[in-house]
Amino acid sequence: MTKNEYIPFRSEILEVIEHTPIEYTFRMAYKGDVKPGQFFEVSLPKYGEAPISVSGIGEGFVDLTIRRVGKVTNEIFKNYVRDKLFLRGPYGNGFDIENYKNKEVIVVAGGTGLSPVRGIVEYFSNNSNDCESMTLITGFKSPEDVLFKEDMKTWEKTMNLILTVDSAPEGYEGKVGLVTKYIPKLEIKDMDNVQVVVVGPPMMMKFTVLEFLKLGIKEENIWISQERKMCCGIGKCGHCKIDETYICLDGPVFNYTVGKSLID
Repeated sequence: MTKNEYIPFRSEILEVIEHTPIEYTFRMAYKGDVKPGQFFEVSLPKYGEAPISVSGIGEGFVDLTIRRVGKVTNEIFKNYVRDKLFLRGPYGNGFDIENYKNKEVIVVAGGTGLSPVRGIVEYFSNNSNDCESMTLITGFKSPEDVLFKEDMKTWEKTMNLILTVDSAPEGYEGKVGLVTKYIPKLEIKDMDNVQVVVVGPPMMMKFTVLEFLKLGIKEENIWISQERKMCCGIGKCGHCKIDETYICLDGPVFNYTVGKSLID
């Protein structure tokens, strides 16, 4: 009997981690292969489903960081530990950690764009000998919008962490400014041995990549994720199609040589 790709499976909520009033991480029971940058379709009967990027991978679980922005996510936020959600997936190609080993790794993430790359950051935070160096530049609208604050306490000890916000109240002691402000100041030892990952809103990705190109980094050394384009996850609805490319099947992770034509 052919498996119906539209039928989800039940998954128990193991833990709920609150980051902001509208952004929670749901730790879901899951056993199977999954990569950073892949996504699941999360659903509730009667309300529909929403594509959610994988923000963490562990033994017997995946983390899904969800922002409350509509009907489906509003209902998801009413569920707590021991409740169950329906999942389909994982879908998409994800980030291949092997591509970044023994390289100078630079990850730039804007807002919730940190979620799909958190797995890369966590890997090299825990396995610093597997890369030449690790830099994370991550930006948020305000100090109140910062995600994964507890993780950052560890990351700042294991890598070059640059956390910045667009604006902040008087007296704020952290960095203020767009992520692009900090790219020209980066010290890159070998332009041919650097791998750059950029994830965030389309305009943020566009101008961030431009800054790296100005530094002389080759397009083939830059990776982006079109994680905002997801819908059905299996290439049937056509929602994510750009020209002849189905983002959910061919991506959402693209080398910039291909992805540059997909940034809208």
